[in-house]
Parts: sequence; C-alpha cells; structure tokens
Amino acid sequence: MRIKIIQPGVLTTVQDLGRTGYQQFGVPVSGVCDPFAAKLANILAGNPQDAAVLECTMMGPVIEFLDPGVFAVSGAEVTPVLDGEELLVNTATRAARGQRLSFRVPKAGFRFVIAFAGGINVPQLMGSRATFMKTREGGFCGRKLQAGDTLDIFDVPLPGPDLSRHYGGNGFAAKPLYEIRVVPGPQDDHFTEAGLHTFLNEVYTVTASSDRMGMRLDGPAIEATDGYDIISDGISMGAVQVASGKPIILLADRQTTGGYTKIANVITADFKILAQLKAGDRLRFTAVSMEEAQDAFCREADALDGFARWLSL
Repeated sequence: MRIKIIQPGVLTTVQDLGRTGYQQFGVPVSGVCDPFAAKLANILAGNPQDAAVLECTMMGPVIEFLDPGVFAVSGAEVTPVLDGEELLVNTATRAARGQRLSFRVPKAGFRFVIAFAGGINVPQLMGSRATFMKTREGGFCGRKLQAGDTLDIFDVPLPGPDLSRHYGGNGFAAKPLYEIRVVPGPQDDHFTEAGLHTFLNEVYTVTASSDRMGMRLDGPAIEATDGYDIISDGISMGAVQVASGKPIILLADRQTTGGYTKIANVITADFKILAQLKAGDRLRFTAVSMEEAQDAFCREADALDGFARWLSL
C-alpha cells in the first residue's frame, strides 16, 4: 500500500516509540511526543503498539490513498475529513484508492497521530523508524514530510466490511488550567524551600519558543540554593530542567545529557497532556510519589492492552 502527501501541514514526521538503548552514545531517543495516542491509533489500525505513525502538529496534512487502506487518528481534538465526510478520532476508518484525507484545525490540543494498517515502511535505524530532524536521520529521509512525498505502508490483510473499531472520547479536552503530575528530583535538593514552594504552587505558561526538544515555560522564577549548574548527567522524557530560574520540560527530541538542575520529572501517564500543550496554555505542577507514578503508568498500559484484547475477540 502507498500514500502520497499532497500538502504536508505545519510539521508532519514519521515517528514511533523512539530509538531506545543508545543515549549513552549521544543518540537522542526522539519518537512521538504522545505515546498514548500512538499506541491507541496503532491498536485501532490493527498494528503492534510500536508501529511507525505520522505525527502531525497543529495543521495536519492532506494525504491521498494510492491504494485501499485502513487508518486511525488519535491525540488532539481534531476532525479528520475523508473526501468531504467528517470522521471521528479514535476510530478505524477504511479508505478507497484515490480518496483524500485532510483535517480541520484542532479544537483543542496541539499534536495528533495517524496510524495506517500495516505501519509505515521506512528503514529502521538502530531499531527505530523515528525521525530526528536535527541530524537528518531516521524516518523519511531524516526530515519532515513535503508535498509530493510517497510513503510505503506494509501490506497486511485488511479487515472485512464490518470494520467497527472505536475508543471512547473525542480526543484531548481543553481546560483553562492543566494539572501536570511530577515526581520530585533528582536535583530537587538544589533548590530552596521557597523555590520548591514556587514550583509546586505557581502557574506557568507555555511560551512560543517551545518545540519537540523542550517546552519553555514562563512564570515566577524558582530559587536555587547555589546556582543552577551541575555536572552533566542523563536526561529522561519529561525532565523539568531549571537553567535560569524558569522551568523547561524536556520532550522527545531532548539532548541525551544536560548540565542544569532538574527539579522534577513529569510522570509517563501525563505525557498525553504534555504533548498537547501549546503556546499560551497554563499549567500547574503537582508532586506525587514514585509509587503513584508507577500505578498510573500500569493502569494506562493495562487499559490499552485490554482494549487490544477486546478488539481481537
């Protein structure tokens, strides 16, 4: 199966769950910013949860199906449109040869993914098909998609005419203030008591200088005990780095190490919120224990696995 990019949208790249196991060699993980959306879309499309998808930012692409296929969209509250017919997110849909898929501007949220039955067929690099644009590696030619690009989709038997796969909900829901759960550390002891109180009680606003590498926040400065520099160490997805008093949340294209204090780390179960925040959105951090973070992760994973099993019955 093949698809053709008629219009690429603002930023559309091939991503999967990331290039893990190589950070010690300076290789960023990359991958989708919203792993939950990618896993859910893949389940709906009948794929393994780690299959390659398209990650779209704000304005989605226009895609022509050069062959019949099945696709699913998840993430932001966006309206897919197939040859003029509005569709639901979190739903598997059949497309005929020659049909075109486009998208309305999201009503809420910032990113969404498109999974195609079979998964996107681009070469693997270090076990992943994720795009890392800064070094032009992985994905489709190491770059964002452009008009005229043609992508191959792995050939798989398509579902019968009674296709009926839907996951409840209409995508990401807008709120005036988002609560983001974090586990304190590893350098929370580098901050004063007043600084920690500021971090966990004040409201921060996402700035326009945010990207796939990091989300810069504006708000009250977080006071450190003796500056913000540390000996460089590893950085995980969702690490909240404080370089000059203001927090920066590291995302999928983050650097592998960093020399600034990390006051906390966003829990994995809240990445699906984090990935959807755009410039102007407001958030507040809430501290939870490691046990609570692990419990939230397991509940989310169990829900996806249970949904996948239910579809296979």
